[in-house]
Amino acid sequence: MIIEAGLTRYEKVNEDIKKQLETRKKVTVKDVNGQRYIGCALDSGKTIEVYGTPGNDMACYLNGGKVVVYGNCQDAVGNTMNGGEIVVHGHSGDAMGYGMRDGQIYIRDNVACRGGIHMKEFRQMRPVLVIGKNAGSFLGEYMAGGTIVLLGLELRRGEKLFGTHCASGMHGGKIFVRGNFPKENLSDNIKVTNLDDDDKKELDLYVKKYCKYFDKDYDTIMSKSFKKLIPATARPYANLYTPN
Repeated sequence: MIIEAGLTRYEKVNEDIKKQLETRKKVTVKDVNGQRYIGCALDSGKTIEVYGTPGNDMACYLNGGKVVVYGNCQDAVGNTMNGGEIVVHGHSGDAMGYGMRDGQIYIRDNVACRGGIHMKEFRQMRPVLVIGKNAGSFLGEYMAGGTIVLLGLELRRGEKLFGTHCASGMHGGKIFVRGNFPKENLSDNIKVTNLDDDDKKELDLYVKKYCKYFDKDYDTIMSKSFKKLIPATARPYANLYTPN
């Protein structure tokens, strides 16, 4: 089933998607022009393919479904998602994966500011954000759990792997970074460590999946070493205002 979004208001587009998914497992939406909330709370077993540029909060509260975008995304994609998968054949705006609690997001290219902000995990719920190129400032801000993978593919001369204040306020989870990275942009509360065996096994799964989705070469990606960024303390602001 194909839905032509065009200049139709987002409410109508989402109504049409919801209606079609009542009897189908997959819907394709073409000519998307900034319509918001596409795939919001999409349940497991349902897939939406998006052609164009979806608006803010695409796949927010994703509940096990899958959203594939053939194009770029605006802000807050995967906001507070509970599970499922998002695959973007392009780049994304600010606050990608804001507060995500489970599921996986794969971005072929780059993410703007505050990617992975407030990511968190609980027991078996462990969110994953994989970024193919680089990220803007405040990557992993206030991160409380989960995993971010930053591959740094096809960076141009002068481009940095991540912007300023990386992992500011991070107090859980981990960030895998590939190759050279700007240590001066790391927050003071972050430690840089080598990967252990469990880290390598976990990373391997995500890289292979990334290569499968975007037709990239696994050996080329793994030819550079990775480092792990983790918080030095679970309470980075414990003494900011008063000792406690």
